[in-house]
Amino acid sequence: MASVGAPLSVQDLTDQAENYEYNVYIPLRNWLRTASTMQKEAQVYEAEGNDPQTYLLLYRHANLVLDHLQNHPEKNRPENRKALSAATAAVASDLKKLEEIRPRIKKRHEEYQARRKSQLQALQSLEGKGPRLRQGLDGLSLNDRAAAKRNSYDRPTLDAEGNQTLAAKLAQREVRRRDAARRSVRRAGVSEEQEQERRTGGVWVDWEKELKRESGEIDNELSSQIQEVARMQQNGHKPPNFSRPTSIHAPSAYHYPSVPHHTAQERWSGTDLRLPTQGTAPARPPKELLRRPSDSSPLPPALPPKPPKPPTSIPIFEQPRPPPIPGKYAETTASAPPIPGKIPEARPATPPTELDEFTFKPSAYLENGEPLRSIFLPAQLRSLFLSAASKNTRLNLETCGILCGILKSNALFITRLVIPEQTSTSDTCETVNEQELFDYCDREELMVLGWIHTHPTQTCFMSSRDLHTHVGYQVMMPESIAIVCAPSKEPSWGCFRLTDPPGKQAILSCNQPGIFHPHSVENIYTEALKPGHVVELRNAPLEMLDMRPKK
Repeated sequence: MASVGAPLSVQDLTDQAENYEYNVYIPLRNWLRTASTMQKEAQVYEAEGNDPQTYLLLYRHANLVLDHLQNHPEKNRPENRKALSAATAAVASDLKKLEEIRPRIKKRHEEYQARRKSQLQALQSLEGKGPRLRQGLDGLSLNDRAAAKRNSYDRPTLDAEGNQTLAAKLAQREVRRRDAARRSVRRAGVSEEQEQERRTGGVWVDWEKELKRESGEIDNELSSQIQEVARMQQNGHKPPNFSRPTSIHAPSAYHYPSVPHHTAQERWSGTDLRLPTQGTAPARPPKELLRRPSDSSPLPPALPPKPPKPPTSIPIFEQPRPPPIPGKYAETTASAPPIPGKIPEARPATPPTELDEFTFKPSAYLENGEPLRSIFLPAQLRSLFLSAASKNTRLNLETCGILCGILKSNALFITRLVIPEQTSTSDTCETVNEQELFDYCDREELMVLGWIHTHPTQTCFMSSRDLHTHVGYQVMMPESIAIVCAPSKEPSWGCFRLTDPPGKQAILSCNQPGIFHPHSVENIYTEALKPGHVVELRNAPLEMLDMRPKK
């Protein structure tokens, strides 16, 4: 048996990718959102250099779309056709990347196996020191490349609860970087439609490389903290578990799903995967040329005459100097002052690899043993939401909001609170025009991480209606959370998730009629805050968007 943290083989990753629950009774629109979320996660892990997790997610995405969603009973509904066609088209880039990543995973696993074999042979030649030396060599096998550039699966792992300050600064930096990237894309004249095509076409990573020069707001304090943590954990650290490992194995045989020919196959075969609009980034417009005396255009105003020289008896270093000639009109000379850079020389830009030399380890586990990535919850989120919901609360009407965020360093950060258009009663809250919400999330590169709602007069608990609402979120992402705010009761709020098993399975199989009904399972949901996977984070970046019509 491989030691803990050993590089997984292609077969191991394929088995894990195929091991997920598919329920044909879950609406197709929910599965399509799940597929979209997988793609977003894979893009983040690919940018961080995590080949195993990228491979797992892309394979699972292809398997879900081609082996299951193509046969879903709702596939022919008009509202699903376009989204299913887009998901099927995205599989083409999945298969191409899988072929690129597979040799690297195989090579890394074979190198690890070769090292282990030589270590075991060395152990057999030593008498009486086997167990102790074996433990030491296990650590060596994981650390003998510490001086080399680490991929995200080789980096030191950090505890989310004990590194909240670092997490807040990391989130702030990532939000600034994304904002700068979006501004640069808009300045380059790329429309939102073209931008989305670039992402789904697999060429967005090239844009990210170009935009790193534009988003050079680097937090040196964050960099030094991360480097210090990396140095402290350089010896003896273990690679992190992936976000979806499981001890249950699917059948050993695996193959890449084949793309159906009746869809968009003709566009993919024998051609480049990029769309015509998906070329390289458009060149920047040339800078305005400086006017020269030889130009035929009117000359700029003449420079003012120089002041008379002072008496020669005054030392030259005490002589008054004329003001510098404005650089806009002056020709380039050796004495011209240098144009200041975007980043002061006293604060050189730190390479991105030094800012990401760690990954957050899973902080909790599902009841079936699957690890859960940490979710960082901004401490100010509840007060911001309750302020937006105050009018409804006074009228005894529920209000709901959607928790959106980003994935970074194997942790999930809630960075956006969206109040969708909705209809409310004293006991229910229904979103209106969900497609507008999902389109917004796609444009902003946000993932849906859960939801929040009020109980204006009731206590803090998950009603049967809440449970049936939340199961759709937790199918899309196991870490998804539901926050209930009961401002008139104590406790005034709670953060929950369905147990898995038995809660998730009980709700998925429940077909009882009516808005409110009992369930036979007692342990149907549980607290998600500590000791769960949710960590409340101070100084975290958070924005709110209210989509409700203005009255």
